[in-house]
Amino acid sequence: MIKNVVNKIPEFCMSHWLFRIPLAIVFLQQGFSKLPVTMDGAESFDLPYIVWWFAAYGEIGAGIGLLVGGAVIWQKLKEINDIITRFSGITICSIMTGVIWVGQPDSFMDVILYDNLHVLLWVGGLFFALRGNRT
Repeated sequence: MIKNVVNKIPEFCMSHWLFRIPLAIVFLQQGFSKLPVTMDGAESFDLPYIVWWFAAYGEIGAGIGLLVGGAVIWQKLKEINDIITRFSGITICSIMTGVIWVGQPDSFMDVILYDNLHVLLWVGGLFFALRGNRT
């Protein structure tokens, strides 16, 4: 009985966009908010300029990469788009690890319990890094 009901629910293979678009928007917003990349911006977070530069352009690149990587227009580019999606996910994880680290949490539990947004963004990046474009 339950199996029949479950089998009648249509598969929505494009559902990854429901996660991909908001994650890309957050990273694009954060990256563009750092432009122009200046030494003052880096100093406000006690970061070297080069780290601030990589964070800004990494956020923009990861946001664009998630959108471009998900848009499989030609089947010939399917593998390349998968790699773009995975690389964007790894970039997101790297940036979010840095963001959490700069916050200098007292413990791992403090991060899990009180830094929900950064943990959610980190897990979103991990999802795309591990899953790629598989639907």
